[in-house]
Amino acid sequence: MTGVSVQDVVDALGPRKATRDSDPVCLSVGGYVIELRCTSASLLAELLRYFQHVITAPADPDMTVYALGPAELPFTVTYRDWARETGKTGRKDAISELDNGRMILKVRTGVQFLQAPGWAIAFGPTEDYPNQVINFINTQILNHFQRKGWVACHAAAVRTATRGLAISGLSGGGKSTTMLRLMEVAGTQYVTNDRLLVRSSETGTKALGIPKLPRINPGTIVTNARLAGIIDEEREDELRTMEPDELWHLEEKYDLFIDDIYGPGRISHDAFLTDFWVLNWSRDSDAPTNVTKIDLTDRPDLLAAIMKSPGPFFQTVDGSFWTDHTPLDGDAYLTALEGIQTWEVTGQIDFDALFDAGTELLGQS
Repeated sequence: MTGVSVQDVVDALGPRKATRDSDPVCLSVGGYVIELRCTSASLLAELLRYFQHVITAPADPDMTVYALGPAELPFTVTYRDWARETGKTGRKDAISELDNGRMILKVRTGVQFLQAPGWAIAFGPTEDYPNQVINFINTQILNHFQRKGWVACHAAAVRTATRGLAISGLSGGGKSTTMLRLMEVAGTQYVTNDRLLVRSSETGTKALGIPKLPRINPGTIVTNARLAGIIDEEREDELRTMEPDELWHLEEKYDLFIDDIYGPGRISHDAFLTDFWVLNWSRDSDAPTNVTKIDLTDRPDLLAAIMKSPGPFFQTVDGSFWTDHTPLDGDAYLTALEGIQTWEVTGQIDFDALFDAGTELLGQS
Protein backbone atom coordinates (compact mmCIF):
# COMPACT_ATOMS: atom_id res chain seq x y z
CA MET A 1 0.00 0.00 0.00
CA THR A 2 1.15 3.54 -0.70
CA GLY A 3 -0.78 5.26 2.08
CA VAL A 4 -2.97 6.84 -0.59
CA SER A 5 -6.63 5.82 -0.70
CA VAL A 6 -9.11 5.62 -3.57
CA GLN A 7 -10.99 8.51 -2.00
CA ASP A 8 -7.80 10.61 -1.90
CA VAL A 9 -7.44 10.21 -5.67
CA VAL A 10 -11.13 10.86 -6.34
CA ASP A 11 -11.11 13.98 -4.15
CA ALA A 12 -7.98 15.29 -5.89
CA LEU A 13 -9.34 14.73 -9.39
CA GLY A 14 -12.97 15.74 -8.75
CA PRO A 15 -14.26 13.76 -11.76
CA ARG A 16 -17.93 14.69 -11.35
CA LYS A 17 -17.16 18.37 -11.01
CA ALA A 18 -14.68 18.32 -13.91
CA THR A 19 -17.22 16.74 -16.29
CA ARG A 20 -20.47 18.26 -14.99
CA ASP A 21 -20.95 20.36 -18.13
CA SER A 22 -20.41 17.49 -20.56
CA ASP A 23 -23.31 15.63 -22.11
CA PRO A 24 -23.31 11.99 -21.01
CA VAL A 25 -22.98 9.33 -23.69
CA CYS A 26 -24.05 5.73 -23.04
CA LEU A 27 -22.75 2.54 -24.64
CA SER A 28 -24.32 -0.88 -24.29
CA VAL A 29 -22.63 -4.24 -24.91
CA GLY A 30 -24.24 -7.50 -23.85
CA GLY A 31 -26.72 -5.52 -21.72
CA TYR A 32 -23.91 -3.80 -19.78
CA VAL A 33 -24.26 0.00 -19.92
CA ILE A 34 -21.29 2.36 -19.66
CA GLU A 35 -21.64 6.12 -19.41
CA LEU A 36 -18.81 8.24 -20.81
CA ARG A 37 -17.90 11.65 -19.45
CA CYS A 38 -15.03 13.71 -20.91
CA THR A 39 -13.49 17.08 -20.23
CA SER A 40 -12.34 17.32 -23.85
CA ALA A 41 -14.88 17.91 -26.61
CA SER A 42 -12.45 16.66 -29.26
CA LEU A 43 -11.77 13.43 -27.35
CA LEU A 44 -15.50 12.89 -26.85
CA ALA A 45 -16.02 13.36 -30.59
CA GLU A 46 -13.41 10.67 -31.28
CA LEU A 47 -15.09 8.31 -28.83
CA LEU A 48 -18.49 8.95 -30.43
CA ARG A 49 -17.05 8.14 -33.84
CA TYR A 50 -15.31 5.01 -32.57
CA PHE A 51 -18.19 3.55 -30.55
CA GLN A 52 -20.99 4.71 -32.86
CA HIS A 53 -22.38 1.19 -33.37
CA VAL A 54 -22.93 0.57 -29.62
CA ILE A 55 -24.21 4.00 -28.55
CA THR A 56 -27.57 3.69 -26.82
CA ALA A 57 -30.18 6.05 -25.38
CA PRO A 58 -29.28 7.59 -22.01
CA ALA A 59 -29.90 5.08 -19.25
CA ASP A 60 -28.88 4.31 -15.69
CA PRO A 61 -25.30 3.14 -16.22
CA ASP A 62 -23.64 0.13 -14.66
CA MET A 63 -20.35 2.06 -14.75
CA THR A 64 -19.27 5.60 -15.55
CA VAL A 65 -15.89 6.12 -17.21
CA TYR A 66 -14.36 9.56 -16.72
CA ALA A 67 -11.74 10.82 -19.18
CA LEU A 68 -10.03 13.84 -17.68
CA GLY A 69 -7.15 15.87 -19.01
CA PRO A 70 -3.80 16.65 -17.36
CA ALA A 71 -4.01 16.73 -13.56
CA GLU A 72 -1.51 17.21 -10.76
CA LEU A 73 -2.09 15.04 -7.71
CA PRO A 74 -1.21 16.71 -4.37
CA PHE A 75 0.67 13.58 -3.27
CA THR A 76 3.21 11.19 -4.68
CA VAL A 77 2.10 7.91 -6.23
CA THR A 78 4.81 5.27 -6.18
CA TYR A 79 4.57 2.87 -9.09
CA ARG A 80 6.26 -0.47 -9.76
CA ASP A 81 6.57 -2.12 -13.15
CA TRP A 82 4.04 -4.75 -14.19
CA ALA A 83 5.86 -7.77 -15.61
CA ARG A 84 5.37 -8.28 -19.34
CA GLU A 85 4.05 -11.51 -20.80
CA THR A 86 6.54 -14.10 -22.03
CA GLY A 87 8.15 -12.95 -25.25
CA LYS A 88 7.29 -9.26 -24.70
CA THR A 89 10.01 -6.75 -23.87
CA GLY A 90 10.19 -3.14 -22.67
CA ARG A 91 8.24 -1.28 -20.01
CA LYS A 92 4.52 -0.92 -20.69
CA ASP A 93 2.45 -0.73 -17.48
CA ALA A 94 3.23 0.19 -13.88
CA ILE A 95 0.90 -0.18 -10.89
CA SER A 96 0.35 1.32 -7.47
CA GLU A 97 -1.84 -0.50 -4.95
CA LEU A 98 -4.48 1.44 -3.03
CA ASP A 99 -6.93 0.32 -0.37
CA ASN A 100 -9.51 -1.59 -2.48
CA GLY A 101 -8.26 0.01 -5.67
CA ARG A 102 -5.31 0.33 -8.00
CA MET A 103 -3.67 3.01 -10.08
CA ILE A 104 -2.13 2.08 -13.40
CA LEU A 105 0.40 4.12 -15.38
CA LYS A 106 1.06 3.70 -19.07
CA VAL A 107 4.81 4.18 -18.99
CA ARG A 108 5.32 5.29 -22.58
CA THR A 109 2.55 7.90 -22.70
CA GLY A 110 2.11 9.01 -19.09
CA VAL A 111 -1.66 8.38 -19.09
CA GLN A 112 -2.83 7.27 -15.61
CA PHE A 113 -5.91 5.35 -14.51
CA LEU A 114 -7.81 4.73 -11.31
CA GLN A 115 -9.56 1.35 -11.20
CA ALA A 116 -11.74 0.69 -8.16
CA PRO A 117 -15.30 -0.39 -7.33
CA GLY A 118 -17.56 2.32 -8.75
CA TRP A 119 -14.67 4.31 -10.21
CA ALA A 120 -12.97 4.21 -13.60
CA ILE A 121 -10.97 7.38 -14.24
CA ALA A 122 -8.38 8.15 -16.94
CA PHE A 123 -6.30 11.31 -16.65
CA GLY A 124 -3.18 12.90 -18.06
CA PRO A 125 -2.56 13.38 -21.82
CA THR A 126 -5.76 11.52 -22.70
CA GLU A 127 -6.51 13.82 -25.65
CA ASP A 128 -3.18 12.86 -27.23
CA TYR A 129 -3.76 9.12 -26.76
CA PRO A 130 -7.44 8.40 -27.39
CA ASN A 131 -6.74 4.73 -28.09
CA GLN A 132 -5.72 4.24 -24.46
CA VAL A 133 -9.06 5.67 -23.33
CA ILE A 134 -10.81 3.36 -25.79
CA ASN A 135 -8.93 0.38 -24.35
CA PHE A 136 -9.85 1.50 -20.82
CA ILE A 137 -13.54 1.60 -21.74
CA ASN A 138 -13.34 -1.87 -23.25
CA THR A 139 -11.52 -3.09 -20.16
CA GLN A 140 -14.59 -2.27 -18.07
CA ILE A 141 -16.65 -4.58 -20.31
CA LEU A 142 -14.07 -7.35 -20.01
CA ASN A 143 -13.88 -6.92 -16.24
CA HIS A 144 -17.64 -7.09 -15.79
CA PHE A 145 -18.16 -10.27 -17.77
CA GLN A 146 -15.09 -12.01 -16.38
CA ARG A 147 -16.46 -11.38 -12.90
CA LYS A 148 -19.66 -13.11 -14.14
CA GLY A 149 -17.72 -16.26 -15.05
CA TRP A 150 -16.88 -15.63 -18.71
CA VAL A 151 -13.32 -16.38 -19.87
CA ALA A 152 -11.43 -13.96 -22.09
CA CYS A 153 -9.83 -15.45 -25.20
CA HIS A 154 -7.09 -13.90 -27.32
CA ALA A 155 -9.10 -14.30 -30.49
CA ALA A 156 -10.80 -12.71 -33.45
CA ALA A 157 -14.25 -13.96 -34.45
CA VAL A 158 -16.94 -13.83 -37.13
CA ARG A 159 -20.44 -15.26 -37.17
CA THR A 160 -23.26 -16.24 -39.49
CA ALA A 161 -26.87 -16.99 -38.62
CA THR A 162 -25.95 -20.58 -37.69
CA ARG A 163 -22.23 -20.66 -36.88
CA GLY A 164 -19.65 -18.73 -34.91
CA LEU A 165 -15.92 -19.06 -35.65
CA ALA A 166 -13.14 -17.81 -33.37
CA ILE A 167 -9.53 -17.54 -34.54
CA SER A 168 -6.49 -17.59 -32.24
CA GLY A 169 -2.78 -17.85 -32.85
CA LEU A 170 0.54 -16.40 -31.91
CA SER A 171 0.82 -12.61 -32.06
CA GLY A 172 1.26 -11.62 -35.68
CA GLY A 173 0.11 -15.05 -36.79
CA GLY A 174 -2.55 -13.74 -39.14
CA LYS A 175 -5.78 -13.91 -37.15
CA SER A 176 -6.88 -10.39 -38.16
CA THR A 177 -6.06 -10.98 -41.81
CA THR A 178 -7.97 -14.29 -41.71
CA MET A 179 -10.96 -12.73 -39.97
CA LEU A 180 -11.20 -9.89 -42.50
CA ARG A 181 -10.93 -12.31 -45.41
CA LEU A 182 -13.83 -14.27 -43.93
CA MET A 183 -15.90 -11.09 -43.85
CA GLU A 184 -16.16 -11.61 -47.61
CA VAL A 185 -18.22 -14.77 -47.03
CA ALA A 186 -21.91 -14.06 -47.61
CA GLY A 187 -23.85 -13.55 -44.38
CA THR A 188 -20.89 -13.05 -42.07
CA GLN A 189 -20.73 -10.42 -39.34
CA TYR A 190 -17.79 -9.08 -37.36
CA VAL A 191 -17.74 -10.13 -33.70
CA THR A 192 -14.30 -9.06 -32.45
CA ASN A 193 -10.69 -8.64 -33.51
CA ASP A 194 -8.60 -9.51 -30.46
CA ARG A 195 -10.66 -10.23 -27.31
CA LEU A 196 -13.54 -12.70 -27.17
CA LEU A 197 -15.51 -13.51 -24.03
CA VAL A 198 -16.83 -17.08 -23.89
CA ARG A 199 -19.16 -18.94 -21.54
CA SER A 200 -20.85 -22.34 -21.78
CA SER A 201 -24.63 -22.38 -21.33
CA GLU A 202 -27.51 -24.84 -21.60
CA THR A 203 -28.38 -23.45 -25.03
CA GLY A 204 -24.84 -23.52 -26.43
CA THR A 205 -21.50 -21.78 -26.10
CA LYS A 206 -22.10 -18.04 -25.87
CA ALA A 207 -19.53 -15.57 -27.18
CA LEU A 208 -19.33 -11.81 -26.78
CA GLY A 209 -16.95 -9.49 -28.55
CA ILE A 210 -15.92 -6.09 -27.26
CA PRO A 211 -16.39 -2.95 -29.40
CA LYS A 212 -12.72 -2.78 -30.30
CA LEU A 213 -12.19 -2.12 -33.99
CA PRO A 214 -9.51 -4.08 -35.84
CA ARG A 215 -6.07 -2.50 -35.59
CA ILE A 216 -4.40 -3.98 -38.60
CA ASN A 217 -0.85 -4.23 -39.86
CA PRO A 218 0.27 -2.96 -43.29
CA GLY A 219 0.59 -6.54 -44.52
CA THR A 220 -3.13 -7.04 -43.94
CA ILE A 221 -3.95 -3.90 -45.91
CA VAL A 222 -1.81 -4.52 -48.99
CA THR A 223 -3.03 -8.12 -49.36
CA ASN A 224 -6.74 -7.23 -49.26
CA ALA A 225 -8.03 -5.13 -52.16
CA ARG A 226 -11.10 -4.03 -50.18
CA LEU A 227 -8.85 -2.21 -47.70
CA ALA A 228 -7.28 0.08 -50.29
CA GLY A 229 -7.55 3.70 -49.17
CA ILE A 230 -7.12 3.13 -45.43
CA ILE A 231 -3.62 4.56 -45.78
CA ASP A 232 -2.46 7.16 -48.27
CA GLU A 233 -1.49 6.00 -51.74
CA GLU A 234 2.19 6.98 -51.42
CA ARG A 235 2.65 4.95 -48.23
CA GLU A 236 0.79 2.00 -49.72
CA ASP A 237 3.12 2.04 -52.74
CA GLU A 238 6.12 2.02 -50.37
CA LEU A 239 4.70 -0.97 -48.50
CA ARG A 240 4.15 -2.94 -51.70
CA THR A 241 7.86 -2.66 -52.55
CA MET A 242 8.95 -4.20 -49.23
CA GLU A 243 10.22 -7.75 -48.96
CA PRO A 244 7.55 -10.11 -47.51
CA ASP A 245 9.60 -10.76 -44.36
CA GLU A 246 10.13 -7.04 -43.73
CA LEU A 247 6.42 -6.33 -44.26
CA TRP A 248 5.39 -9.21 -41.96
CA HIS A 249 7.39 -7.81 -39.02
CA LEU A 250 6.55 -4.13 -39.54
CA GLU A 251 4.98 -2.61 -36.41
CA GLU A 252 2.52 -0.06 -37.80
CA LYS A 253 -1.16 -0.15 -36.86
CA TYR A 254 -4.28 1.34 -38.45
CA ASP A 255 -7.88 1.38 -37.22
CA LEU A 256 -10.39 -0.24 -39.55
CA PHE A 257 -13.98 1.00 -39.30
CA ILE A 258 -16.11 -2.02 -40.22
CA ASP A 259 -19.16 0.00 -41.30
CA ASP A 260 -17.04 2.15 -43.63
CA ILE A 261 -15.45 -0.83 -45.37
CA TYR A 262 -18.17 -3.50 -45.33
CA GLY A 263 -21.34 -1.43 -44.99
CA PRO A 264 -23.95 -1.12 -42.23
CA GLY A 265 -25.27 -4.08 -40.30
CA ARG A 266 -22.05 -6.09 -40.46
CA ILE A 267 -21.28 -6.01 -36.71
CA SER A 268 -22.78 -8.31 -34.10
CA HIS A 269 -20.83 -8.62 -30.86
CA ASP A 270 -23.17 -11.39 -29.60
CA ALA A 271 -22.75 -14.85 -31.06
CA PHE A 272 -23.06 -18.56 -30.40
CA LEU A 273 -19.66 -20.16 -30.86
CA THR A 274 -19.48 -23.43 -32.82
CA ASP A 275 -15.85 -23.61 -33.99
CA PHE A 276 -12.39 -22.43 -32.95
CA TRP A 277 -9.37 -22.26 -35.25
CA VAL A 278 -5.89 -22.10 -33.72
CA LEU A 279 -3.33 -20.88 -36.25
CA ASN A 280 -0.19 -22.98 -35.84
CA TRP A 281 1.08 -22.52 -39.37
CA SER A 282 4.49 -21.18 -40.43
CA ARG A 283 5.98 -18.96 -43.09
CA ASP A 284 8.90 -21.41 -43.23
CA SER A 285 6.75 -24.45 -44.03
CA ASP A 286 6.44 -26.00 -47.48
CA ALA A 287 3.53 -28.24 -46.46
CA PRO A 288 0.03 -27.42 -47.74
CA THR A 289 -2.22 -25.51 -45.35
CA ASN A 290 -4.27 -28.05 -43.41
CA VAL A 291 -7.21 -27.66 -41.00
CA THR A 292 -7.51 -30.62 -38.62
CA LYS A 293 -9.92 -31.38 -35.78
CA ILE A 294 -8.22 -31.57 -32.37
CA ASP A 295 -9.16 -32.01 -28.72
CA LEU A 296 -7.92 -29.12 -26.59
CA THR A 297 -7.60 -31.37 -23.54
CA ASP A 298 -4.72 -33.09 -25.36
CA ARG A 299 -3.08 -29.88 -26.60
CA PRO A 300 -2.04 -27.54 -23.76
CA ASP A 301 0.23 -25.75 -26.25
CA LEU A 302 -2.76 -24.67 -28.33
CA LEU A 303 -4.84 -23.83 -25.25
CA ALA A 304 -2.05 -21.45 -24.21
CA ALA A 305 -2.51 -19.54 -27.48
CA ILE A 306 -6.19 -19.03 -26.64
CA MET A 307 -5.91 -17.97 -23.00
CA LYS A 308 -5.34 -14.30 -22.16
CA SER A 309 -4.39 -12.67 -18.87
CA PRO A 310 -6.99 -10.18 -17.56
CA GLY A 311 -4.12 -7.77 -16.88
CA PRO A 312 -3.49 -5.08 -14.27
CA PHE A 313 -6.98 -3.51 -14.45
CA PHE A 314 -8.87 -6.65 -13.37
CA GLN A 315 -10.37 -6.69 -9.87
CA THR A 316 -12.07 -9.93 -8.86
CA VAL A 317 -15.42 -10.33 -7.13
CA ASP A 318 -13.73 -10.60 -3.71
CA GLY A 319 -11.94 -7.26 -4.25
CA SER A 320 -8.47 -8.64 -4.91
CA PHE A 321 -6.62 -7.51 -8.03
CA TRP A 322 -5.01 -9.72 -10.62
CA THR A 323 -1.24 -9.82 -10.24
CA ASP A 324 1.49 -10.24 -12.83
CA HIS A 325 2.17 -13.75 -11.48
CA THR A 326 -1.44 -14.99 -11.06
CA PRO A 327 -1.77 -18.22 -13.09
CA LEU A 328 -4.50 -18.61 -15.66
CA ASP A 329 -7.08 -21.32 -15.02
CA GLY A 330 -6.79 -23.72 -17.94
CA ASP A 331 -9.64 -25.87 -16.63
CA ALA A 332 -12.00 -22.87 -16.76
CA TYR A 333 -11.16 -22.41 -20.44
CA LEU A 334 -11.65 -26.11 -21.19
CA THR A 335 -15.06 -25.97 -19.50
CA ALA A 336 -16.12 -22.85 -21.40
CA LEU A 337 -14.97 -24.30 -24.75
CA GLU A 338 -16.17 -27.86 -24.18
CA GLY A 339 -19.18 -27.59 -26.47
CA ILE A 340 -17.35 -26.39 -29.59
CA GLN A 341 -15.16 -28.02 -32.23
CA THR A 342 -11.52 -26.92 -32.15
CA TRP A 343 -9.30 -27.08 -35.23
CA GLU A 344 -5.54 -26.72 -35.69
CA VAL A 345 -4.31 -24.89 -38.79
CA THR A 346 -0.88 -26.16 -39.86
CA GLY A 347 1.42 -26.01 -42.87
CA GLN A 348 2.33 -22.92 -44.85
CA ILE A 349 0.61 -19.58 -44.42
CA ASP A 350 -1.91 -19.51 -47.27
CA PHE A 351 -4.82 -17.14 -46.70
CA ASP A 352 -6.54 -18.22 -49.91
CA ALA A 353 -6.61 -21.84 -48.79
CA LEU A 354 -7.87 -20.85 -45.36
CA PHE A 355 -10.56 -18.66 -46.92
CA ASP A 356 -11.79 -21.67 -48.88
CA ALA A 357 -11.90 -23.76 -45.68
CA GLY A 358 -13.74 -20.97 -43.86
CA THR A 359 -16.25 -20.55 -46.67
CA GLU A 360 -17.09 -24.25 -46.46
CA LEU A 361 -17.30 -24.24 -42.65
CA LEU A 362 -19.41 -21.10 -42.33
CA GLY A 363 -21.75 -22.27 -45.06
CA GLN A 364 -22.81 -25.27 -43.00
CA SER A 365 -26.17 -25.07 -41.23
